[in-house]
Amino acid sequence: MVQFTETVLRDANQSLIATRMPFRVMEPVLADLDRAGYYSLECWGGATFDSCLRYLDEDPWERLRKIRAACPNTKLQMLLRGQNLLGYRHYPDDIVRAFVRKSVENGIDIIRIFDALNDIRNIEVSLDETKKSGAHASCAICYTISPIHSLEMFVKLAKDMENLGADSICVKDMAGILTPQAGYQLVRALKETVRVPVVIHTHSSTGLGYMTLLKCVEAGADVIDTALSSFSGGTSQPATETMYYALKEFGQEMNIDVLLCKKINDYFKKYRKECFDKGLLNPVVLTTQTDTLLYQIPGGMLSNLVAQLTEQNKLDKFDEVLAETPRVHKDLGYPPLVTPMSQMVGVQAASNVLYGGRYRIVSKEIRSYIRGEYGKPPGEINQKLKKALLGDESPVECRFADTLEPGLEKARAEAGDMALCEEDVLSYALFPAQAEEFFKKREFMKKHTYTYRIAETD
Repeated sequence: MVQFTETVLRDANQSLIATRMPFRVMEPVLADLDRAGYYSLECWGGATFDSCLRYLDEDPWERLRKIRAACPNTKLQMLLRGQNLLGYRHYPDDIVRAFVRKSVENGIDIIRIFDALNDIRNIEVSLDETKKSGAHASCAICYTISPIHSLEMFVKLAKDMENLGADSICVKDMAGILTPQAGYQLVRALKETVRVPVVIHTHSSTGLGYMTLLKCVEAGADVIDTALSSFSGGTSQPATETMYYALKEFGQEMNIDVLLCKKINDYFKKYRKECFDKGLLNPVVLTTQTDTLLYQIPGGMLSNLVAQLTEQNKLDKFDEVLAETPRVHKDLGYPPLVTPMSQMVGVQAASNVLYGGRYRIVSKEIRSYIRGEYGKPPGEINQKLKKALLGDESPVECRFADTLEPGLEKARAEAGDMALCEEDVLSYALFPAQAEEFFKKREFMKKHTYTYRIAETD
């Protein structure tokens, strides 16, 4: 029997509308999602945490607790970037462990853990704490295509993850570049090598997603990631309903209540129209981009790139930026294009096109990456670029987190009275500026509401 993870609450809306779906939109259908027969609901992690604080004026922890209360029967799943957690740099081990513990305490059942460079050293602590907290540790291989990535490399990585204690292995295809035959071969090889379940995550960006999922299920995949049809396709995942009907004809057993899915999907159709009307959903991200097979740009990266170029009135440079992306990718040693590497490579490619020369402007994140602060690059970094940025400085060879001082008490002291609980301290530790702004707004709203109620009583 193949099972489904529904992504509409996280990756689907992250890929299509840059994670701008507020809790008020999802709340009315949470109970139905809980009854629809999903293996899990991916509802937290990824960019949701940052977006809640930065754009939606929501407490991400409170959002999680509300989803947990509304969905008592279905496993809740989150995406975690290993030592990066949900931010864009590596955090000390004490912050990583505290964040994982609190995620589980607030309602998470499954933590999908990955490292953007497939550097297994960077998932060890979060995996260990996930297991200690009683949650399911699903370790993800970031799938990419390059001269240095191979079937044997991915299978060895999966076995190493299983040996560390992974409860399942996910093939995370961020850009929709996993072809049907490659997917079939990879799943077959994984099923012959590891004993834990195999999960497949892909995107529809290139048009391959549906065929790839079919072949992966044929090869023995245990769980597939899909999105309700109104938020599927393009840079998002293949449609839940479509995969259900296709797999049913192939004789697959499934627990999905497709009629209930229709009810939920009809609701989300109305919100999709609202997103179109407000310009939040750009039609470009719903189209099939076969050039992605060359550029390997994942869904969330593509939608953010479109948004950034639109804001700068430079959307006419879109194709040039796409063409520059694989060149930057090669220069940086072929890192998988997943957060935060996808943003870093995308921003650098845009800078190379927009600002009058390649590497004329280099972000501090790229400099940190070349210093080894994100882990071991999969391949060789362009030596000329490395020399220009580092000079005679040697890059970090050890796990970068081993060089960091504990950070939790420092974050607690800096947050001070603004932090009302441990979750607030962790929000501040990850995103200090955004968390502080949110805390101020929260305090204002609390006082404002209190004053209003007193006046109403009088």
